[in-house]
Amino acid sequence: MKKINWQYTIGEILIVIVGISIAFSMNKCAEHSKNESHKKQYLTNLINDVTSDKKALEENVLAIEKKINTTKEILPKLNTNAPDKMSIIGKVFSIVALNNFTPNDNTYQALINSGDFKLIDDFEMKTAIEKHYATYENMSDSYERLENIQKKYVGDYFIHNIDYDDFSKGQFGFKDEKLLKNIILSMRGAFDLKLKATKTGIKSCDNLLTILKKA
Repeated sequence: MKKINWQYTIGEILIVIVGISIAFSMNKCAEHSKNESHKKQYLTNLINDVTSDKKALEENVLAIEKKINTTKEILPKLNTNAPDKMSIIGKVFSIVALNNFTPNDNTYQALINSGDFKLIDDFEMKTAIEKHYATYENMSDSYERLENIQKKYVGDYFIHNIDYDDFSKGQFGFKDEKLLKNIILSMRGAFDLKLKATKTGIKSCDNLLTILKKA
């Protein structure tokens, strides 16, 4: 019977084990490097998305503030015999245009839907991201409030209570000025809520950008 060279056999086994361990470590390092690369790209995209959102929100703030100031000019003239009432005709039409906001959330949705959100292992950062996009959802209520006023009251008023022939004759074509005043008062309240929500959104953008840029 042939004698087994245990020293050689054990040496071969050790070589195999070491080889497997090295291969496993290399694969693990490669996977870690790949994950870090993906994470970095996600964070870069998030910074770009939030920066773009902040710019859009800042533009909305300016537009909303302008409309609030315009309502202050319109309301005292309505349902009165003010000699300069004709000067507000164009201003009434100017405040009814909606300033919408659609967040750039493609990167966030990709993180959630792909399961890659786990790549972000910083608890503070992960919480800040979730909180930020929840802020957008809360903002939508204030934006929808004004949109509902527009749909339910403004459109109906423009159809049934405006005489465009009077405008062409240089006359004040808005009928039922009391109703128009009530509608604009409601819009004014909605503008205030929308402005507050928009400023909250900007603050959330700033907070998240600070955390993301640190990374």
